[in-house]
Amino acid sequence: MFRIVRPWQKGLVEFLGKYNRTADSGLAIILPFFERMIKVDMREQVVDVPPQAVITKDNVVVEVDAVVYYEVVDPVKVVYRVANFYAAVTKLAQTSLRNLIGDLALDESLTSREVINTRLRQILDEATDKWGVNVTRVELQRIEPPADVTQAMHRQMKAERDRRATILEAEGFKEAQVLKAEGKKQAAVLEAEGKKRATVLAAEGEAEARWKVAQGEASAIKAVYSAIQGQHPTPELITIKYLEALESIADGEATKVFLPYEATGILGGLGGIGELLKKEAAAQ
Repeated sequence: MFRIVRPWQKGLVEFLGKYNRTADSGLAIILPFFERMIKVDMREQVVDVPPQAVITKDNVVVEVDAVVYYEVVDPVKVVYRVANFYAAVTKLAQTSLRNLIGDLALDESLTSREVINTRLRQILDEATDKWGVNVTRVELQRIEPPADVTQAMHRQMKAERDRRATILEAEGFKEAQVLKAEGKKQAAVLEAEGKKRATVLAAEGEAEARWKVAQGEASAIKAVYSAIQGQHPTPELITIKYLEALESIADGEATKVFLPYEATGILGGLGGIGELLKKEAAAQ
């Protein structure tokens, strides 16, 4: 008797109810009435884990479902060591998923999908290894909390966003005020430095002008002194000029004039001037 085994199949041949051999893809010959063939699909398969209610660590009931991908690596084990592999892997995935979700709080379960997928694949792979199956991938399809919990989560998220927006707005206003105050401070400092510089320059200019005036006066005094010395002034002439100066000093509202000590020597020449005038009068 001839049997055809497809490329993705393996054929388990039993002789009088006992496993005899494994037939590969192609044409296989079996003995009628004595042998029979069981075909095993070696392609990767998917198991849809039905939704179930799971209680989280913080006592929230959520609806969870998943899909499991597996492939047969040993057709003998998958046929002879488990009666219904599909039902067995489905129940195993459900119980393992309940245990994993039960150890996590709601927020953790919603944000730890990759962790749950990896852990569940490891558990299933270890358990199905004796069945000749390799679990390649596990994916959570959905974790759905109750409606009231979902609404509360939405309100919480909205409140958190509003809080962040308020904080950002306050920080922006604070930063603007700080920058504004820093600008005013810098402007005041620059203005004060400008005024200080202007005052220093004005003082330096005034000092320089006074220095030039003093130099001019000194030059004029030197010139007058040189001219007087060139003319060889007599004590009488000096006395007359001193009296003229006293006259200009006394010309005012002052009732008293204080003469320096050096003026006594000059005033002593007044007697000489008087004698000179008398002699000129007698001669006339």
